[in-house]
Amino acid sequence: MRTQRIRVRSAYGDYQVICGAGLLARAAEEIRALGGFTNVFVVSSPRVWRAVGRRVLRGLPLADHKRVILFDDHEAAKQMKTVESLCRSLSRAGADRKSLLVAVGGGVVGDVAGFAAASYLRGVALAHVPTTLVAQVDSAIGGKTGVNLPGGKNLVGAFYAPRLVLVDPTTLRTLPQREFRGGMAEIIKYGAIADKELFSFLEKNLERLLKRDAALLAQVTRRCAVIKARVVSKDERESGMREILNFGHTFGHALESVTRYRRYQHGEAVAWGMMAAALLGHEAGITRPDDAARIISLVRRLGALPPWPKVNPRELLDAMRSDKKARAGKLRFVFVPRIGKAISHDGIPEGLVERILHHAPYLRAASRRGHG
Repeated sequence: MRTQRIRVRSAYGDYQVICGAGLLARAAEEIRALGGFTNVFVVSSPRVWRAVGRRVLRGLPLADHKRVILFDDHEAAKQMKTVESLCRSLSRAGADRKSLLVAVGGGVVGDVAGFAAASYLRGVALAHVPTTLVAQVDSAIGGKTGVNLPGGKNLVGAFYAPRLVLVDPTTLRTLPQREFRGGMAEIIKYGAIADKELFSFLEKNLERLLKRDAALLAQVTRRCAVIKARVVSKDERESGMREILNFGHTFGHALESVTRYRRYQHGEAVAWGMMAAALLGHEAGITRPDDAARIISLVRRLGALPPWPKVNPRELLDAMRSDKKARAGKLRFVFVPRIGKAISHDGIPEGLVERILHHAPYLRAASRRGHG
């Protein structure tokens, strides 16, 4: 896999997403190119650190000035007290404004470390080394950081651009298949909203990708990173175009919230959300019937998902109203009128949304029991 450099424009300073196998071994030279740092603080989880920690430490500069801070990276840990604990650790270790935080892990690690970097001393330098597929194609790119509140997902956070994102696909070798499938859901999202050729490619090659064909995986990962970089460069603070990246997320975030972030991994919730959004778009006369069917069919091919929760649809509607995308209490969805094009819409009657939620048995055909 050749190394590719993708530039992301940001009001906080442009940065590069660098994709290539073996990048961890060359991390030191990329970080040194950013300028001098007094200390390097690596933020990760015990699970990730066991898999890639040695390679990360070997590749970082400042051999005598490195510290490692670990926390459990389950979604329930994505809360304010985790950020506070991280900031306290930085303070005790003497982190100053010339320190660098390196987030090594998936979306939870990136969100928590990113919010801490944005907040500690009013901002210290941040680099991402994403080790999950979701993080490599989505969450590590774009400068979003945040944590959850009991009332909803990502309700507290900041836009804070990293100085660098290093995407090394070899870190995916030890990724559990469940997490890998969740990342593939995000890749399907990119094809649905912005790249009809990518979507067709996924329809033809999904099974090979699920078997982690290295060449194909590198190809689609780079393609998604380019799409994400293009979108966030045009709309960094999600005031317009960037909203399309939330396809499936209004339903998905509600599913995560009502199950207290314990049933679904993020990509699984997005997978359910895309199917529900495709069905809602079809019922609302926005999404072409054939394209709604293609989206649902491709997502179902990812394999079994944790079951749709047995909750009153009104509870899901309440969670949707707390979603950060809602405006003046109106639910806001991203729809795909046709494969490769997405729009935002906030004029959908709640009665129609509730009807879709009552059609959960139709969507359950894509899952089976056993995930808890």
